[in-house]
Amino acid sequence: IAGNMLFLWVFGNNVEDRLGHFRFPIFYLGCGALASLAQWYFDPASSIPSLGASGAIAGVLGAYILRFPKARVLTLVPLGFFWPTFELPAWVFLGFWFVQQAFYGVVSLNVSTTIGMESGGIAYWAHAGGFVVGGILGPIFGLFGERSPYDRAYTQEEE
Repeated sequence: IAGNMLFLWVFGNNVEDRLGHFRFPIFYLGCGALASLAQWYFDPASSIPSLGASGAIAGVLGAYILRFPKARVLTLVPLGFFWPTFELPAWVFLGFWFVQQAFYGVVSLNVSTTIGMESGGIAYWAHAGGFVVGGILGPIFGLFGERSPYDRAYTQEEE
């Protein structure tokens, strides 16, 4: 849960700022529902719960990578005993995350069909599916349009 909340905190506020306070919850819930369908489609025999926040948050990540690909993400990189931080472009950080989820999703299919075990209780296909769905729904929900009047007024007050 902590990882989900961290990702939502880091990436979600920018997506919400673009979509507005009304469209963002609809976008978020839509991504979550469609991410669950992706998990079910790719692994219908899985007993892993597929309806949760992680698929919806993955949708937020998919929208973020489209809207803010050059944004810099401060990343903690574990290198043995050292944990330096690097600033990476969002497309590198989130692109790596997506490839990792898709890879683990393929591995989880092989594990569950070959030896009949679940792979750690993580719905990887919900993550990958949510990411793709967010990339598709983001522009439909106005990710590249102007901000809502409320958000524009709020930003002007801060300046």
